[in-house]
Amino acid sequence: MKRVDVLIVGGGPAGSTLAWALRDSGLTVTILDKQTFPRDKVCAGWVTPAVMEELQINLDDYAQGRTLQPISGFRVSQLGKKEVANHYQDKPVSYGIRRCEFDDYLLQRSGAELVLGQAFKSMIKQDAHWLVNDEFQASLVIGAGGHFCPVARAVGAKLGRHEQVVAAQEIEFQMTTAQQQECQIDAEVPELFFTPDLTGYGWVFRKGDYLNIGLGREDNHKLSDHVQKFCQFLKQHGKIPPDTPDKFHGHAYLLYPHAIREVIKDGVLLIGDAAGLAYPQSGEGIRPAVESALLAAQVIRACDGDYQQTSLHPYYVKLVERFGDRQPKAGLLERLPLGLKQALAGQLMQTHWFTRHVVMDRWFLHSQQAPLSEQVAQESATI
Repeated sequence: MKRVDVLIVGGGPAGSTLAWALRDSGLTVTILDKQTFPRDKVCAGWVTPAVMEELQINLDDYAQGRTLQPISGFRVSQLGKKEVANHYQDKPVSYGIRRCEFDDYLLQRSGAELVLGQAFKSMIKQDAHWLVNDEFQASLVIGAGGHFCPVARAVGAKLGRHEQVVAAQEIEFQMTTAQQQECQIDAEVPELFFTPDLTGYGWVFRKGDYLNIGLGREDNHKLSDHVQKFCQFLKQHGKIPPDTPDKFHGHAYLLYPHAIREVIKDGVLLIGDAAGLAYPQSGEGIRPAVESALLAAQVIRACDGDYQQTSLHPYYVKLVERFGDRQPKAGLLERLPLGLKQALAGQLMQTHWFTRHVVMDRWFLHSQQAPLSEQVAQESATI
């Protein structure tokens, strides 16, 4: 029997960030993941400078032997309509990364004991501890295993039931020399294409020799058909090579307003996609994963070994303070009839002001929100 203070189930950005944030806490931390790393992960694969700052990543160091594609702008449109280019002159507003490299980097520097290639099988409550896989006795179990996190399921989440999920399909592949010449996507200016019914969007990101194409929708009915039509559109307009592979991989995630999961119980805490924290407009999960892990670390340190639900409650409070209410009041656009909303959005999507200040700055880049580390410093200075 191996005793640990904190057992993190899931070695993605949420789990590895939490372990890293607890590295000097005096707690014993173990990460359990069914995969071995590096491993592929279905994801568009881009992070903002805010994430890099929160993780204290030295960009020059990270770029050694890894993909780090600076992004200086985006082309935005509603599929088939006018494309609007938005360029940022000062510095990169995002970076294209490969998840197989990024996740492994975070995991290897986490400072935790790594138990990889071993799946989560069971957890049984024993007094003040959890017995996991009949092998680990943990005071606190962290669910960091994504939307289908087994820890979330073990403590009552109805995965796939009564949950409005976003389903996405994506492919990332290394282009041949000929494909690189045929690809018209500017590596510094990825392209986003919102679906006509506004229930999702497609993307094309170029990262050096690699090309990432995908599409996600809240309405996942016939998702493969939508993805196929999207790729046909891209090929017809000469944006991607005509021989682009067609073997897409799928995944699902919960948007923050749609998640109904409890994020804390006695001796259990959920972070990242396991807690349903993806941004509602963009579906991005990396920054919420990182920030939820940093917030959880603050609370875990303050618990001083007492991980009852009441002691973990400040974590829930911090999530609401950071991400807002799960079900905020509907804005003017949301209250409009569907047909009128789609018509209005179609017009707005063709304007520079809306695509720059609303779609990109607010929905995708979250420029209005300071990095968590900066916000914490500001709050400390006012106390």
